[in-house]
Amino acid sequence: MSAEVKKEIQLEIAHVLFIDIVGYSKLSINDQHAAVEELNQIVRASEQSQRAEAVNRLLKIPTGDGMALVFYTSPEAPAQCAVEISRALKEHPRLQLRMGIHSGPVSGVVDVNERANLAGAGLNIAQRVMYCGDAGHILLSKHVAEDLEEYEQWRPRLHDLGTCEVKHGVHVSVVNLYDDQFGNAQLPLKFETLRRRRTRLRWAAMMAALLALAAIVAGIAIFSRNRAQLALAAPEKSIAVLPFENRSEEKANAYFAEGVQDEILTRLSKIADLKVISRTSTQHYKSAPENLPEIAKQLGVANILEGSVQKSGDAVRVNVRLIKATNDSHLWADTFDRKLTDIFSVESEVAKAIADQLQAKLSGREEQVIAAKSTDNVEAYDAYLRGLAYTLKTLNTPANALGAQKYLREAVRLDPKFALSWALLSYVDASSYLTQTLQPTYALREEARQAAETALTLQPNLSEALLAEGYYHYSCLKDYDTAVRYFEQARQLLPNNSRIPESLAYVARRRGEWDRSESYFNEAERLDPRNVNLLTQRALSFINLRRFPEALRKLDQVLNITPDDVDTLAEKAAIAQAEGDLPRAAALLAPLHPNADDTQALETQVYQAILERRRAQIIPQLKEILAKPDPALGFYNGELRFWLAWAQEVAGDHAAAQESWRQARSELEPFLKEQPENHFLIGDLALTNMGLGDKAAALTLAERAIAVIPVEKDALHGPMPIEILARVAAQTGEPDRTIAALQKLLSIPYTGPLAENVPLTPALLRLDPMFDPLRNDPRFQRLAASDDPKR
Repeated sequence: MSAEVKKEIQLEIAHVLFIDIVGYSKLSINDQHAAVEELNQIVRASEQSQRAEAVNRLLKIPTGDGMALVFYTSPEAPAQCAVEISRALKEHPRLQLRMGIHSGPVSGVVDVNERANLAGAGLNIAQRVMYCGDAGHILLSKHVAEDLEEYEQWRPRLHDLGTCEVKHGVHVSVVNLYDDQFGNAQLPLKFETLRRRRTRLRWAAMMAALLALAAIVAGIAIFSRNRAQLALAAPEKSIAVLPFENRSEEKANAYFAEGVQDEILTRLSKIADLKVISRTSTQHYKSAPENLPEIAKQLGVANILEGSVQKSGDAVRVNVRLIKATNDSHLWADTFDRKLTDIFSVESEVAKAIADQLQAKLSGREEQVIAAKSTDNVEAYDAYLRGLAYTLKTLNTPANALGAQKYLREAVRLDPKFALSWALLSYVDASSYLTQTLQPTYALREEARQAAETALTLQPNLSEALLAEGYYHYSCLKDYDTAVRYFEQARQLLPNNSRIPESLAYVARRRGEWDRSESYFNEAERLDPRNVNLLTQRALSFINLRRFPEALRKLDQVLNITPDDVDTLAEKAAIAQAEGDLPRAAALLAPLHPNADDTQALETQVYQAILERRRAQIIPQLKEILAKPDPALGFYNGELRFWLAWAQEVAGDHAAAQESWRQARSELEPFLKEQPENHFLIGDLALTNMGLGDKAAALTLAERAIAVIPVEKDALHGPMPIEILARVAAQTGEPDRTIAALQKLLSIPYTGPLAENVPLTPALLRLDPMFDPLRNDPRFQRLAASDDPKR
């Protein structure tokens, strides 16, 4: 980052309209100037542009052959603006435009001339979406289209095109926005080419499919018969709450329906006499699916609750139906028409009625808890539900974490005594700190602490506050004894909350108590059988233990729920690498097209090329990503540049590698000030200095990382810096230190520091170029030849 440029970086979710003048480069200089001025006039005349500009919620970024309009208002704003521009073009037939729209994190940049600029995934993806179109097209990312589908007037104008391949094999999902008054209804040329190619392949696949069909039907019949024989009866007092349908005219009220569903589920989960399935397992289903018996069997319950929510102004209607899943019979149904201020009573009445229908016994404390009202401030509760909706999304992304923070902070601002919102804010902060979804700064850790302590001060017996306090001590302080004490207290109040045994599994794993961790994971999985994050973490435990066949079975469970998930497929490829099966790893990685924020999948692809000792085809993609680094990735941009340098070195481009390593060091070092205990960051810097030949700095940093997270304090991550030390020592002429470190590492389970975090194996020792200096050392040869390291 150059010293003469002043930067003010603050990540925000923005809604970006990217506009390109088609054929701009073929115009004369005078015609280019005229086209840009004509575009400026049209944009200035746009009503949406004027509205956003009037309240200082619009940023205009010239791009030479077009512009980017960045709205900080709503997802509708760029779409409506594009429609207005498209209609205006009828009066300007010579001006040919294509437009792309995406919502995502961006950051503002201001230079010394006070000129505004932007960086971030929101801008990059909008541009890529635009590149998929031709003149007249208004193309949306799938994310934006899903937001617009919540509004009735947009639905008939949205036309799904599928995926489009852009630069360096990256794929984006695209939707065409048009009707008879605006847009371009023709299939973009890129999709037309793809359609013809698929048609040629379809006939070849059809015959193979017909031949396989009979075998598949026979297999399904056998499987179904066996499954029916083996299935155990679900407990009669067991229930799953499916997603509530949003019947509001304002489809943006979907968050409210989600919140009401979750609040009812949370109240039910506090009844010890019930078995209640967690929301993370039910969110993959529709609001009112047809195959209730099959869903109940998958979730291990006897009863299903369906519902719908309709909100209009301050009036709310909630419909609920309790269904016995085995015969699809209705046990109970009711409709509640209330004012928004009375929504808590609806949630409590529903929970109480279900408990009565299932003949569940309630203690006096449980009756009080399910009738509790968390705030009297309607606006604060609305903000809480909006923040809650972000935490319920499947993907743990910076955008979702920032969205949750924004609304939860607003909720406690509106009602400083809103303990439940304080507790959820702390959990979001602590979780983001641990997973590094957000940069793990002192400020983030401090907010997690203050929020948890405030929640407990306000309501010392609030189960969610106890859970938040425990998670803060686990995630931010690594104070496992205190964390377990709070988790066990919360467990008494939240008997059906899968997050508590899941958290206890994490603590046991950090303590090196692997069998106990597995027992807690089993308990969490019974309450949350289709939680993809839980299943993935279970797979990671098996990977840490080098129990690869069991890990693969868990990852296949994840893929059954979320097919084609990039990170899961990359994890399977990493296992193949660890087993020395590079062809299988290559086959798994070849179809993947990870985005910039899929750093682990990207790094796994680079590692594959390094292990194969060939020029990485992903190098151009890495260069493109790093040409416009996303601030939301923080130090991961520097980490990606380290991988770029390593790939360049293996490919024989030593000069380029040295330059990339120098850039990586300059990008990584500034983060140390706010993240002095980030051992991932310190390890990256150690390896980067190793690449630059700075032995002293590399060894010092590796030793610093070991001191930050000793094995005695963290059995899971503590060995990671030891592997960093082994790699640095191998490359800097310290074979004795390398051998001693490798002997220790091969004898214990742990999380590896590279790519998908697989621990070192004899196969990786044989393949990884970093250990080339030791190839002739008999001690290393014995380690690399062993296929059954002592666990």
